[in-house]
Amino acid sequence: MTATGHPGKIIIPKIFLLSLVLSLMLLTAPSCHADIYKYTDSEGVIHLTNVPTEHGVPYVLVMKEKRVIIQLKGDISGYDDLIAKASSKYRVDSSLVKAVIKAESNFNHRAVSPVGAQGLMQLMPATATSLQVRDSFHPESNIDGGVRYLRYLMNLFNGNLPLVLAAYNAGENAVMRNNNRIPPYRETQTYVKRVLSLFDQYSRKNGTP
Repeated sequence: MTATGHPGKIIIPKIFLLSLVLSLMLLTAPSCHADIYKYTDSEGVIHLTNVPTEHGVPYVLVMKEKRVIIQLKGDISGYDDLIAKASSKYRVDSSLVKAVIKAESNFNHRAVSPVGAQGLMQLMPATATSLQVRDSFHPESNIDGGVRYLRYLMNLFNGNLPLVLAAYNAGENAVMRNNNRIPPYRETQTYVKRVLSLFDQYSRKNGTP
């Protein structure tokens, strides 16, 4: 929004304030940050702006944009060949790998978590480095690294799948600190149940026991 040579500023009479704010809500809500501020100058003119740049001005927030976070859904079957390849290489059930990917990223290879985990199998940067995964957003590299990590955890916890999944979510140290039990974290406990349920669904679909 621009007017009077100032970026993001509109100067209007009071009578048009309500209708303009409503219009701004409709025009800007889905595409960008559109918080709207106003102040009234000494002549009674109302100034509206989405960029409150002037110092010493008593701006008032009149409309706050609703922030919407959208989780993109990726191609559910588009990675079957890569999953099969890594599963065979590291001897991990492909249905389990698919369940982990579904729970972690919903098959969106560009997914990034709030804590920085990346890609289909949501590898943390430090984990990706230890697994020699140079680009976590590269589907084949991410899947290969994630399945290799699952194999490592399976070896570490003697194939105890709930513990493997708990370690994948919360870290192997968290499981070991709890005497090789699922940590008492609601997120981790929910995660383990969800992946096991997905694993069962994909196994049935693939015709495996």
